[in-house]
Amino acid sequence: MSQPYVLILYYSRHGKTAQMASLMARGVEQVGGIEARIRTVPAISTECEAIAPSIPEDGAVYCTLDDLKHCQGLLLGSPTRFGNMAAPLKYFLESTSNLWLTGALIDKPAGVFTSTASLHGGQETTLMSMALPLLHHGMIFCGIPYSESGLQHTQGGGTPYGASHHSGAHGQQSLTDIEKQLCMAQGKRIATLALSLTNAKSTV
Repeated sequence: MSQPYVLILYYSRHGKTAQMASLMARGVEQVGGIEARIRTVPAISTECEAIAPSIPEDGAVYCTLDDLKHCQGLLLGSPTRFGNMAAPLKYFLESTSNLWLTGALIDKPAGVFTSTASLHGGQETTLMSMALPLLHHGMIFCGIPYSESGLQHTQGGGTPYGASHHSGAHGQQSLTDIEKQLCMAQGKRIATLALSLTNAKSTV
């Protein structure tokens, strides 16, 4: 039997959301008995023919519905697009109707994360836009508790709804130490909950 995993599914245009995904994975792998599986989604285009390679030239491989179906927990990440998740991620989520019909994701823990160009550019609304389809799938939505002191002291990203990063207008700002800490804390929390819930189901 394969080891249980937390799926870290993201879309990234300029690399900051991808960096956050890697930090989430580090947090997941602080928990024994569960691993991180990082996946992305392809960009979408108005062109009516396939123009993207079936396998990305670099970075994470594309997510399949089976990756999502068999995960024990989910972390979903996107840059902010007018206070909403990016279209490629939304497009993928809209292809998951069969998982919804079969209840494949019910009672699995899930969290969200985002990167924004401006500090008040829609971090929280983007996080909540990603939470909505997860709630429709019956997942257990998990944020970051205020026991993580970084939430009290951050001057960049970081919300109780999920980790976030303020990248600057041109993406020039690196993740702060607090933003990194909150990413890893969120990864660790989802992994801990996923493992606990998986173990609890196996003893019922």
